[in-house]
Formats: sequence, C-alpha cells, structure tokens
Amino acid sequence: MKRKTLGFVSMALLMSLVTACGNSGGNPTANGSEAASSSGGAAGTVIKIATQSPLSGSSSIQGEAIRLGAQMALEDRAKEFKDLGFSLELVPYDDQGDAKKGVANSEMIGADQAVLGVIGHLNSGVSIPSSVVYEKYNIPMISPASTATEFTDRKLKVANRVVARDDFQGPAGAQYAVNELGAKNIFVIQDKTAYGQGLAEAFRDEAQKLGATIAGYEAITVGEKDFNGVLNIALSKKPDFIFFGGLYAEGGLLVKQAREKGITAPFMGGDALDSSGMVEIAGDSVKDSLYSSVATDITKSAEGKKWADRYKEKFSKNAEGYSVYAYDSMSVMLNAVKSAIDANGGKLPAREAVRDAVRATKDFKGVATEVSFDDIGDNVYAKVFIYKFETAAYPGSLVSEVSKQK
Repeated sequence: MKRKTLGFVSMALLMSLVTACGNSGGNPTANGSEAASSSGGAAGTVIKIATQSPLSGSSSIQGEAIRLGAQMALEDRAKEFKDLGFSLELVPYDDQGDAKKGVANSEMIGADQAVLGVIGHLNSGVSIPSSVVYEKYNIPMISPASTATEFTDRKLKVANRVVARDDFQGPAGAQYAVNELGAKNIFVIQDKTAYGQGLAEAFRDEAQKLGATIAGYEAITVGEKDFNGVLNIALSKKPDFIFFGGLYAEGGLLVKQAREKGITAPFMGGDALDSSGMVEIAGDSVKDSLYSSVATDITKSAEGKKWADRYKEKFSKNAEGYSVYAYDSMSVMLNAVKSAIDANGGKLPAREAVRDAVRATKDFKGVATEVSFDDIGDNVYAKVFIYKFETAAYPGSLVSEVSKQK
C-alpha cells in the first residue's frame, strides 16, 4: 500500500511538472498576476518588455495608467512583430512606489534574458536606484513620468525619459505663480522624496529669483494623514500662495485640511497631482487649486481624443495623464527593438543594441509628444503644462503651456 501511495504521488508530481512546462500563459509577475502575451500563443521567439510602476498603494492610479498605456502600445504592434517571427509579451511588475521593491524587481527583470526593455518607473525615488541595476544588465528603460534631475544627470546609458525635468517644471510653476498670479509671500511644503524635494527646491529657488519671499519651507512624510502641524505653521505666516512638492495622496489631504482651517491662499503642486485621485481625496476643496504637469491633455486634439476613446473602450476607464506617455514610451522602445532586429539580420538582438537604439531616437512623433533623446537621455521636446481645477473634476483646465527651455 505504501509503494502504491508513493507511486500515485510520484505520478501526480510528474503530471504537474508536465502541465507547468506546457503552460504558455507567461511568467508570474511580481504582483502575482501573469504576464500578458500579445501573440495569443503563436509560435515565435518571445520578446518581453517589462513595466515597473506602483500597482498597489497610494499612487496606484498613476501606476496602473502606466501599465495600461504600455500594454495598449505593445498590443497595437503585436502583428508587426509576429510577421518578423517574434512574440511580444508584457511583464508588469508592482514596485509599490518603494525603492527597495523596485530594485528587487529590477534584479528579477535583469535575470530574465527575454526582457529587452523596461517602461517605468513613476516615482523618481524608484527610478534612480533601479536604473543602476538596469545599467548592470544593459536593459534600456524609458520613464513616462520620473522628473528628478538626478535620474539622467548620472549619464547612465540605459536611463531615458520622455517628460520634462524638475529643473524645468519647478521654475515654470514659479514663473506662473509670481508673474501671472502675483504671488509674493509663498509657503513651500515637500514630502522628503527625491521627486518632491527636488521639485520644491526648484520652485523655491526660481520664486526667490523672481523677487518672491519664501515665508516657510517645511517637510511632511509620505503616508501621513494629519497635517495640522505644518498647516498651523503656514497659517501663522499668512502666505498668499502655497506650493507642494509631493504625491496626490498627501496633496489631496493637504488642500482639504488647509481649506478647513480657513487657509484660502492658492494651492499648487507638481505633476504627481495630475491624477483623478487628487479630486477623489480633496473633493470640492480641490476647486481653484493648480498643478504643473509634464503631461498634456490629449483630449484637446482630434487624434488624442480618438486615442483616449479607444483607451476607455479597451479598459473601461478614462485615461490618466501618464497613460498616453507610457504608450509613447512603449512605442519608442519597440521602434528601438525593431531597429536592432533589422541591424542584426532579422535575428534577436542583444540588449546593448536595443539600449543604443533607444538613445539614438530622433524626431519620433507620438500621440502626446515628440521624442528626441539628448546625450544623457532627456527629451528635447518635453514641455510643462499648468492646469487649474475650476471644478471638482479631473483633469483640470489648461491655463499655460511652456516649451522646453534651452
């Protein structure tokens, strides 16, 4: 009986191994889901492109937008690559907006030889350390959202972004606040992240150059819910303008609690407030708040509106600001992969070849932006946009557009 039992167990294990080896549904991703294959199981050499963004946690709305935008672009190109003998596969990773998680995921991505590129991250504080890992593995990354100057200033061969830097976005916001709104006594708050602090400092320094007084410069911590302390300080300074460098989860609470305290000064944040989550958290208090963004409202153009409608039909949700920038980032990545394939006689290219083809991108015309990377991976066509929440509805109304400063 014992031998028969062992025999049955052995057979069961053998069958499970056979089933596992025959499963073509993709590898499990870091967040427990399965990789999405665009080939429908068609034969061909698999080329994987990973995404890394927060799919859980307080920034998950923007993180999911990056994943979905990248997925849409990859699926749009599936037949083109199938005709070349390759099967495209998206491998989404949840970095949780956390540097340690992002780096751990990056090591797994690097170990998967089928991965030729990464679209991500959202948070600069995750992009910066993760890019060091990608550099080690020669895996090119294109961020549709990270704005910290340090991300590209280190001159890594793999690090690229399609959006503007904080040393462009911060000053653009300050110029609007001082020159257009007449701000003179400004209170600045930042969240101690690489993104939030860098943006706040860039805004602060430009505002001072323009003659404004910085009434206070205070910090909060990501994840906090009660901002009475910092808002009491702000209240005592009687600012005529408040700027926040940080994420929408804290930004929404800050503006809501500020209004409850009777602080009526205009409130402005950066591109991390470019999310429907800002409205969900702040409610009616969001009205008249402003945000600078590195993302345009694509629904204002006929082509963009058509794309946004297709996105909504596909995913049953409205596009967020970074949805289309992830789409354009994936398009640039796949163009580079195809170029490297062509240069390699139609065969699977090395990661280094894809890396160099990404950096060589010039005058690509996407749905949201044109892309030409300079020698450190910044997009020379990047712009900054200023929006205002005239009502408690996302997105805000575009009130200013600034081309990249030379």
